[in-house]
Amino acid sequence: MKAYELRELSDDELKAKLKALKEELFTLRMEKAMAKLAQPHRFKEIKKDIARIKTILRERRLHNADQE
Repeated sequence: MKAYELRELSDDELKAKLKALKEELFTLRMEKAMAKLAQPHRFKEIKKDIARIKTILRERRLHNADQE
């Protein structure tokens, strides 16, 4: 996903997306261990999406703290 698409989501939606991505990453790791991995490029994509979500959540947290 693109960062601008993620910024349109609420915090709860981002947290749910983050959880889903972490589960998918875990599944990919299990498939890799069993030598059944069909999409090795997904590792990179998922890790970047996780980083984007965490960055956006942190930006929002800092922005809210500054306003108080």
